[in-house]
Amino acid sequence: MSKPVIGFIGLGLMGGNMVENLQKRGFEVIVMDLNKDAVQAVLDRGNATEAKTPKELASKSDIIELCVTTSEVVEKLVYGEDGILEGIKEGSVLIDFGTSIPASTQKIGADLAKKGAGMIDAPLGRTPAHAKDGLLNIMAGGAKVTFDKYEPILKEQGENVFYLGPLGSGHVTKLINNFMGMTTVCAMSQAFAAAELAGVDRGQLYDIMSAGPSNSPFMKFCKNYAVDGVSDLGFSINNANKDLRYFNQMISDLGSRSLIAEGTSTNLQAAVEAGMGPGNVPEIFDYFVELKK
Repeated sequence: MSKPVIGFIGLGLMGGNMVENLQKRGFEVIVMDLNKDAVQAVLDRGNATEAKTPKELASKSDIIELCVTTSEVVEKLVYGEDGILEGIKEGSVLIDFGTSIPASTQKIGADLAKKGAGMIDAPLGRTPAHAKDGLLNIMAGGAKVTFDKYEPILKEQGENVFYLGPLGSGHVTKLINNFMGMTTVCAMSQAFAAAELAGVDRGQLYDIMSAGPSNSPFMKFCKNYAVDGVSDLGFSINNANKDLRYFNQMISDLGSRSLIAEGTSTNLQAAVEAGMGPGNVPEIFDYFVELKK
């Protein structure tokens, strides 16, 4: 049986490696990205073409995969002029691997269903290195019949594929996960900043905290920067700020409010406004050290 043609939009660090993995596994790919060097790298590996518009890509693909930065970008690709919605084929599917607002995902899914197409939200865990080897963690939401049909494709890209329920469940889970993680990093970075301001040895503080139940990989990432000056988490303040904004939007859409998330979001936004957005999240330690009342 021939493999499905996969259209892929978004060739950043994660998306580019995901496409390379697909090509190594024998899939024909059709790609789009503003970075023409990234597109050319895909074309040079063979069995690949470049689409000029999302509509063209959708019309030529059995599966459309997105790995882009925001819900706003996803909606532009779907609803814009010459967008995915205009070109998608009946019986095909759109898989969104990014971190998006669940309500937006559900709206897109309903509009795709009117065209006879399915949707899966499938945000990712792990790193671009895992993507290149098809070893990502994938948190999938969508109609069970749609998930069952495309689970083999997801397993070509992820070592651990979790089905979480109806469309939007993947994005809900990813936002909750990132809320917990980024709030933890901000709190731990503030703890190290408090030690610095009070003249307490930050290394000793880490030894004490890590000997108790607060110990975690996130604490180690924060210690690596605050104590050792090594920034190795690999997740930017800009991305964390976006995800907390989406989490707060999701909580609002659910008719509730999270004061904890609002606090984390306020700190991340302030760090972005201070010019620290491109840095890794534990670097917010510097913002807390310099913060004046």
